[in-house]
Amino acid sequence: MDGRVEGRVEGSGEVTVMVVDDHPMWREAVARDLAQGGYRVVATAADGREALTRAAATRPRVVVLDLQIPPPDGVEVTAGLVAADPTVRVLVLSASGEQADVLEAVKAGATGYLVKSASREELLAAVGRVATGDAVFTAGLAGLVLGEYRRLSDAPAASSGADTPRLTERETEVLRLVATGLSYRQIAERLVLSHRTVQNHVQNTLRKLQLHNRVQLVRYAIERGLDQE
Repeated sequence: MDGRVEGRVEGSGEVTVMVVDDHPMWREAVARDLAQGGYRVVATAADGREALTRAAATRPRVVVLDLQIPPPDGVEVTAGLVAADPTVRVLVLSASGEQADVLEAVKAGATGYLVKSASREELLAAVGRVATGDAVFTAGLAGLVLGEYRRLSDAPAASSGADTPRLTERETEVLRLVATGLSYRQIAERLVLSHRTVQNHVQNTLRKLQLHNRVQLVRYAIERGLDQE
């Protein structure tokens, strides 16, 4: 894909991004790669406090964030960003691929997690996918996250009482495919729908379930066994 158009998401225009990393050379390199890829870098930050302040001022659509930054750390910043703006997408870009770090970031609200060995092309693609609501992980980490959610779901399942929101048959079908880890485009191809239609179904489902992002949606589906039907 031509890097000059990476920063435009179908029907959404230009994607604004903030880069947070305490290493100046790395931070500048990531910001430069994103700008060259067509994204609009609206801010950079070197520590957690700076990140929260600048995000509030610039309201980026995607925050590319290192976990190991001066306090508050990346997990705390992720939670703070999502609490302040549930529509923000956080893509962690970390040197660590440790299970504990990945799960803490996801539980805090991160929508994606890449290790720093990822290529420029992988980073550009990940930012674009995260901006549309996809959950994006370095190969192997998605299975780790899904496995943890399945383990948690072995606890007594949440009641499906009368107050459970009613989803349409199509919304349930899309939710089941989301839980298996398919991207919106893959779901669209599977169901012979447009990419936009799949996005609309997911947004409607998020609203009905009062969830904020795709990671929470995956957990909801797995807790109810939808990923195994």
